Amino acid sequence: MENQSLYLTPFQRKLLLKTLEADLRLEYRRRIEIMLLADAGQSQAQICEALGCSQETARYWIAIAQAGNAHHWSARPMGRPKAVNEQYLARLKEIASHSPREYGYPFERWTGQWLSKHLAKELGIKVSSCHINRLLKEMGLSTRPKVNITEKFSSYQQNSGITIGDLSSRVEPSFLWQLSLMKTSN
Repeated sequence: MENQSLYLTPFQRKLLLKTLEADLRLEYRRRIEIMLLADAGQSQAQICEALGCSQETARYWIAIAQAGNAHHWSARPMGRPKAVNEQYLARLKEIASHSPREYGYPFERWTGQWLSKHLAKELGIKVSSCHINRLLKEMGLSTRPKVNITEKFSSYQQNSGITIGDLSSRVEPSFLWQLSLMKTSN
């Protein structure tokens, strides 16, 4: 004699057992196991202890099984919804490559915050300025102006009054000089 199902139809039970044979993410596997254990008469506390899941998770998936919706185990996506898509990334890259003035803004350089506001208005997708900067970095872009190191060094050299010349790049110095400049009063 087969075990009596409390909540699942024979079809749902067979489908869930068959699905467990596939290579699933741990979270999806846990959903199915919760419903199967509840269907076999296990209590919420027993399920939590056996699977190491929270009471809230067990309670939710037990209720799904009780409502006859066990076949919807994969309908609720895992994690935060993905707001940034290929269209968003392409538009971000395009906008970041142009001056904000071309879009009617009074400033010369984009910031993550302004890119976020502009794209939210244009595409209706809100993304934090930190995430915008992270996306730009992944694309090899930045809101910061590019600094030519040679020009930067030349300006330091001209402003410092100190000139260093004839240093061989192949020879490592055997000592370091440390200068501390301080203002003295006369």
